[in-house]
Amino acid sequence: MENSAKLQPESAPIVACTVSRDVSNFDLLIEDMEAELGENWGDLTFEDAAVFLEQPDAKSLEFIAIAVNDQDEDDLDLIGDLITQANANNIKVILIAEEVSPVALHQLLRLGANDFIPYPLPDGELHEAIERLRQPEPATPEAAAPEEMHNTLKATGNYDGVVLPVHGLAGGTGASTLAVNLAWELANIDKKKAPRVCLLDLDLQFGSVSTYLDLPRRETVYELLTNTESMDSDSFMAALLPYGEKIHVLTAPADMLPLDLIEPEDVLRIVEMARTNFDYVVIDMPSTLVAWTETVLSKAHVYFATLELDMRSAQNALRLIRALKSEELPYKKLRYVLNRAPKFTDLNGKSRVKRLAESLDIDIEIQIPDGGKVVVQAGDHGVPMAETAAKNPVRKEFTKLAMSIHELNQAAEAGQ
Repeated sequence: MENSAKLQPESAPIVACTVSRDVSNFDLLIEDMEAELGENWGDLTFEDAAVFLEQPDAKSLEFIAIAVNDQDEDDLDLIGDLITQANANNIKVILIAEEVSPVALHQLLRLGANDFIPYPLPDGELHEAIERLRQPEPATPEAAAPEEMHNTLKATGNYDGVVLPVHGLAGGTGASTLAVNLAWELANIDKKKAPRVCLLDLDLQFGSVSTYLDLPRRETVYELLTNTESMDSDSFMAALLPYGEKIHVLTAPADMLPLDLIEPEDVLRIVEMARTNFDYVVIDMPSTLVAWTETVLSKAHVYFATLELDMRSAQNALRLIRALKSEELPYKKLRYVLNRAPKFTDLNGKSRVKRLAESLDIDIEIQIPDGGKVVVQAGDHGVPMAETAAKNPVRKEFTKLAMSIHELNQAAEAGQ
């Protein structure tokens, strides 16, 4: 297909265009555009689009689909200008990205892209994106909060939730990925009687739960954290954001804050408030030990510690165990989760895992395999793995873990 805006006769007006460095790199996009629009679409390079969007004819476009991959990150300024030009002409923008860094993706979305789809395109996703673009703008006041910020779940105060913190013993060991996906799997574990699940991001500096679930960070969280004494069930629930009508999330604050902003008493109030309103409370912890780590550990039913098969994780695990023992804290609550565990057929790797456990005098009960790029992509795209890679072995382990937790909890309740 030629890089020209006038590709069709007058009888087939162009209502949309793909914009890319080379559209042949996105063959699935071509197929979906043809399925949705027939012959009523065109294809432009970035340079051609910059010229065309300045012309009066561009205002007749319904939307443009900007397709980028990692090779386009050097042209972010040009691509950003295209998004700005399109917005100025009231042309909707669908951003399609393949293996683009989170920083670049965030930058493009902030410039005003109306929708985002990962590439390869999931089945039917382009159709749904186009349908969303065609929906009329809601007639609500400008000052009204976006719909996704409305938490309609009512406070109850009559639950006794299970507390499940997740603590990374080193950076990149998958703690936030585990926390997000464990919360999602628990919320979907029983279709008939879905548990109420709360996810607390207490990493006040680098918390990424909001990124992994594509949720905004709000000043309400900061207000809640700095005034827990006056917090009640209603104000706590109002600070939570719902995701997929399944889990309710207290995101990290919008700004990077010192970890000692909150005291153990503040954390205790928040955790107890979550417990009385939810069946399960999953907590994404900062990787460092703070004054209130003991508070969370004391309230935890199981405290997950993620690590990898490397020296830094082994040394940090040893330090943590020593610290907890020296303070006579309940270190036996820790359940170790080995991220990127060796495959079943990797006998050498299995032997290394055994030696690691023996040297630390621990049991590594949970082993999460290496799920490849799709694990990172799910986080970058802001969705749980169950939504994008349901058959991935990592997701299957998350499901098994959630099932075992739920079954143990059900058995405990039945024995009361």
